[in-house]
Amino acid sequence: MKSPSPTSRPCAPLAAALLCVSLATPAAVPAEELVGSVTREEIEAAHPDWVQAEVAAAPDAAAAQALAAVPPGAEVTVVLGTWCSDSAREVPRLWRSLDEAGGEVPFALRYVAIDEEKKAPAEPIAHFAIEFVPTVIVVREGHEVGRIVEVAPHGIEKDLLALLTGMAHGVLSASRPAEAPQSR
Repeated sequence: MKSPSPTSRPCAPLAAALLCVSLATPAAVPAEELVGSVTREEIEAAHPDWVQAEVAAAPDAAAAQALAAVPPGAEVTVVLGTWCSDSAREVPRLWRSLDEAGGEVPFALRYVAIDEEKKAPAEPIAHFAIEFVPTVIVVREGHEVGRIVEVAPHGIEKDLLALLTGMAHGVLSASRPAEAPQSR
């Protein structure tokens, strides 16, 4: 019995070409989901697209520079999801703002990455009552001054500056209209 020639099967060359292309092309690998206490460098290494977003960000320069001159002693906790589009937009803009502040800022800054189910790590999620990410929490003298939730209404650099200087308090969010910004 004679085997069919490649030309007698018109799909064979196409199938062979597709097989070669699929073997030569790496499969899309999802970005690593980070969970727990993380650094900016760890996030940037796991999510290069966040670095690109940082480069493209255009924060208000005056507000960004003013972050370097706020009263010292506040603690800022950024709770984020590396899987979250709001985090991928807001956190890189924050980084760009901090870079434009020109060096050290007079407040402590930490990042906590949570899983998509918002169950891990359990302690910060429960302690800060996290429902949406990103949530940027400002604490002074052990008391929460306010937080920015999901979408900063005036730009993360301006809203963070307002919380750090006492010009605003409570929940600031453009995506949560019921939680209108509160000003002093």
